Amino acid sequence: MTDLSPAVATDGGTADPEALRARALTSLVVARDRTTLLTSCVEEPDLTAQHSPLMSPLVWDLAHIGNQEEQWLLRAVAGQEAIRPEIDSLYDAFEHPRAERPKLPLLSPAEARSYAADVRARALDVLEKAALHGTRLTEAAFAFGMIAQHEQQHDETMLITHQLRTGPQALTAPDPEPVGLFTGPSEVLVPGGPFTMGTSDEPWALDNERPAHRREVAPFYIDTTPVTNAAYQAFIEDGGYTDPRWWAAEGWAHIRAHGIGAPLFWRRDGGQWLRRRFGVTEVVPPDEPVVHVCWYEADAYARWAGRRLPTEAEWEKAARHDPAGDRSTRYPWGDADPGPEHANLGQRHLRPAPAGSYPAGESPLGVRQLIGDVWEWTASDFLPYPGFRAFPYKEYSQVFFGPEHKVLRGGSFAVDAVACRGTFRNWDYPIRRQIFAGFRTARSEDV
Repeated sequence: MTDLSPAVATDGGTADPEALRARALTSLVVARDRTTLLTSCVEEPDLTAQHSPLMSPLVWDLAHIGNQEEQWLLRAVAGQEAIRPEIDSLYDAFEHPRAERPKLPLLSPAEARSYAADVRARALDVLEKAALHGTRLTEAAFAFGMIAQHEQQHDETMLITHQLRTGPQALTAPDPEPVGLFTGPSEVLVPGGPFTMGTSDEPWALDNERPAHRREVAPFYIDTTPVTNAAYQAFIEDGGYTDPRWWAAEGWAHIRAHGIGAPLFWRRDGGQWLRRRFGVTEVVPPDEPVVHVCWYEADAYARWAGRRLPTEAEWEKAARHDPAGDRSTRYPWGDADPGPEHANLGQRHLRPAPAGSYPAGESPLGVRQLIGDVWEWTASDFLPYPGFRAFPYKEYSQVFFGPEHKVLRGGSFAVDAVACRGTFRNWDYPIRRQIFAGFRTARSEDV
């Protein structure tokens, strides 16, 4: 399961090991602070309840986070004996589907907290003493970065569970800074030609982001900002959900079978649309990117608008290609880590920022909000890159490759910066709506 062989050509080999150690420590602490917030803001019954068959009980996620950390940092990296080997199968995401997890003999909230804290204390001791070289797991502190990303991904999952739960508001956060109505161009031309897609030198990049390779893309236009609630409402008002012309056959069957006529959590109240957001009912803000739509809804809107969803390669070229230097950057704004001026990330807010926000985060071509705010559906199936190699386990990416899953890019307001970059790939079934997903549209240059 684990490749502990010496690394031949590894990423980040010239990086300062103490700087890597500090980065890993900060990433782990930030993730755990967020986990603590998400599991301490509600009472025990809400931790053990299953708020949707699509999601695990919050207490399962908490213990699973600790168990993954134990397996990779304590056992695989440090070679320590298992603390609680008898619970491994309970927290194996592949052994037990989410709908069945409430029936398992799970650790209680107190036990889960104690277990996760014990593992973390030992893991930090391992980090302090580890030589950050010699194996693919330890090189550039990869295993520690992988675990920080894993925890943040489950934090986003737990935030989705909070959105699905009913009852009073449990989480609060300041709203994004207000901005004036975006009056820039509605679309941007992305020039055709080759670019470098993926990465071979981002130290904490996961296996499906690798390796870097050249990809040819024809010229195309892409929306400057994600599609807004106001634009999506126009689709609804024009009968978008009742006209099969705009829908893929599977999507049309799905929305008819489930009575879907608007994004998840929306409801009509007289002449206005309302939505439920983390326990609060509010008027749908017209200038925010639409969120909680599935791939079929995004695809139908694009067809209705006379456009299409961008391919994954198109999305990444719009986000990373710098034509001035003919190079691919880590982020749309360059190679610097995200700051609050660049993107809406890390649960700093509990909603997308208005369309046109974060001008400091736009790409060299002028495309905005490619990172943060909402995950963006693409037209592409989730497939491996040429030369893909599963690491450190095939269950992270490889078992999901195929036409059943569609690729999402860019991250959302619920994603932490450690688990989001220009090469980061997410995927899900095209019917999923509980995730913080929106989209932007594209068109070929000759259309």
